[in-house]
Amino acid sequence: MQTNFLSQQFNAGFLAENFTACPANATICDGTSCVLPEDNFNQTLSVVLSTVLTIMLALVMFSMGCNVELKNFLGHIKRPWGIFVGFLCQFGIMPLTAFLLSLAFNILPIQAVVVMIMGCCPGGTASNVIAYWVDGDMDLSISMTTCSTLFAMGMMPLCLFIYTKMWTDSDAIVLPYDSIGTSLVALVIPVSFGIFVNHKWPAKAKIILKVGSIVGAVLIVIIAVVGGILYKGSWVITPKLWIIGTIFPAAGYTLGFFLARIAGLSWHRCRTVSLETGMQNTQLCSTIVQLSFSPEQLELMFTFPLIYSIFQLLFALLILAGYRLYRRYQMKTKTDVEKTEEKEDSKSSAKMNGGFVPDEIK
Repeated sequence: MQTNFLSQQFNAGFLAENFTACPANATICDGTSCVLPEDNFNQTLSVVLSTVLTIMLALVMFSMGCNVELKNFLGHIKRPWGIFVGFLCQFGIMPLTAFLLSLAFNILPIQAVVVMIMGCCPGGTASNVIAYWVDGDMDLSISMTTCSTLFAMGMMPLCLFIYTKMWTDSDAIVLPYDSIGTSLVALVIPVSFGIFVNHKWPAKAKIILKVGSIVGAVLIVIIAVVGGILYKGSWVITPKLWIIGTIFPAAGYTLGFFLARIAGLSWHRCRTVSLETGMQNTQLCSTIVQLSFSPEQLELMFTFPLIYSIFQLLFALLILAGYRLYRRYQMKTKTDVEKTEEKEDSKSSAKMNGGFVPDEIK
């Protein structure tokens, strides 16, 4: 893509939406929008944390695999109705939603492209951790994440070609197939080991799962914090992208849930499909953006993956909190009903025992 791509879009209308002055050390500055240089500390921190997070992620996916029954997992592969519904959500609902949001808010073409890239990305591995905490179908969750990452190699170019044609030449977008392949390998290998451990030593697998689920929850928070540290540019982007970054994941969760329900999936599978739909691989989106666009274009779009990551995590935590409250209420209600039935049964039996009723039941 040429450096002067959409240079005419840097106009007074856009500048009016940005109001914070650039610092003196900004490398790219367009009035009130800027990008800071990457210092050596950030480069070192990025390498170290990337290595640590990759190892932690592999361990978390290994633990998630310990909750997968081989028989059920193969059942989803042989009868892939749930996977098909997830496929429609991932590469049908999400790209279409991204396209409609971009049109509705009338954002700049270069910004519409990054929203579309996010919509076309496969599901993220964080969805597997959240799915575990909301009692989702882990067999379906992991098979959906694996299949969506695999299908992304063909579906991402197709979706981007269809939807971004009105804004840019799709050939200018570089898809990092090596990164997608690495994500797939990093997902499949540890999960496979986890499935094997669960098959051979189910008791040990439960212990590993409990530890891994806690580590996974911590890892999600760490990734969000690390993203804020590494990409703390002092530039301000249009508020429209903040609004889209808020609506987009919420729409993904909601539409994914309702489509799964319409398709006749059970409630715990609906929760799974919902999470797999709304939680995107934001790291992959950031990689594609960095490979495809010049620094001048990045200043208008680079923070969107981070914005989406923040709100997809926030809404996922709200879903988790809501489900836990609902489950606690259901358990309390069930316990009250059981006590009432026990009391009624005791009183009924008392009539047959000469009217004797124990003091604790009176």
